[in-house]
Amino acid sequence: MSQRIAVLGAGVMGETLLAAILSQGHPVADLVISEKRDERAAELRETYGVEVTGNAEAVTGADTILVVVKPQDVPALLAEISSSVAASSTVVSLAAGILIETLESALPDGVAVVRAMPNTPALVGEGMFGISGGSACSAEQLAAVTALLESGGKVVTVDEAQQDAVTAVSGSGPAYVFYLAEAMIAGGVEAGLDEPTARTLAAQTLVGASKLLAESDDTAEELRRRVTSPNGTTAAAISTFDDRGVKDALIAGVKAAAARSTELSKP
Repeated sequence: MSQRIAVLGAGVMGETLLAAILSQGHPVADLVISEKRDERAAELRETYGVEVTGNAEAVTGADTILVVVKPQDVPALLAEISSSVAASSTVVSLAAGILIETLESALPDGVAVVRAMPNTPALVGEGMFGISGGSACSAEQLAAVTALLESGGKVVTVDEAQQDAVTAVSGSGPAYVFYLAEAMIAGGVEAGLDEPTARTLAAQTLVGASKLLAESDDTAEELRRRVTSPNGTTAAAISTFDDRGVKDALIAGVKAAAARSTELSKP
């Protein structure tokens, strides 16, 4: 029997999840998305053939509810939908920094809650989701959420205490990769390439290297060493990075992101 899924929030991530779930063959009749703007609602209906309603209407009868709104909008949304959420529902929050305790306290007793941290590569089906189950969330419900989110990428389960680290590594991580790409492209241009060629070279190199890392049993350090011949071109680059403290700066940046995530989670 198909599960009815409500997606609350029709922004970029909300639409991404909607499209990903539909791409896996989920019946459109069992999907609903909330959107207040008439023009945007009409666009979603035309593009996906999906039902578009208000938040309270969307959650009524829904088995799984995906909360995909801005963190500052979550308290008001929870107050709006609380009386319409069934005790058997699973509520999955993809809003950064919203604690499971906050979600559970605003919803009816017994409602299963899952906190999830997505990232933007879900836009191309290569997202990374870190999820944590609440006190009422069973292993079966967590497995169902995992299967659902896998429509947009990969999923790992972590303790909620590790969500700040997940945010720092994968939530913010795409920006680090784009930052590296910016530098690779700029360096290529300064070395004599035109910008489109430098961008193509950098982008495909990052795609290929990421795929190799994901599919290899070797560590990132070992894979790097295999490319780094003694006194070669790569060694010259790595030596320069080390001299300028690039690795230490990146580690410090990840830790700073984790610390900021902790701060944002506090009331």
